[in-house]
Amino acid sequence: MEYATRMRRKLTDALSPERLDIQDDSGRHAGHGGAHPEGETHFHITIVSAAFAGKSRVERQRLVYGLLAQEMAERVHALGLTTLTPEEAR
Repeated sequence: MEYATRMRRKLTDALSPERLDIQDDSGRHAGHGGAHPEGETHFHITIVSAAFAGKSRVERQRLVYGLLAQEMAERVHALGLTTLTPEEAR
């Protein structure tokens, strides 16, 4: 899982998450636009980080998309996000 590993590293380095789950949903999207037979095109990420405190949902998503811009440009076609502060995750 090259792309999942890259995304995990970038998100961990930038956001020091308390929780980070990266789920490859590519198999559920076979035959859909942007899907590759090798997978790693559709992901859902759940991330819990204090870095999201004081940010709106849109600001949080922009932050994550900015961190993963290279992966989105290269291969990742769809990225679902759940972004929470530690307080929201409790």
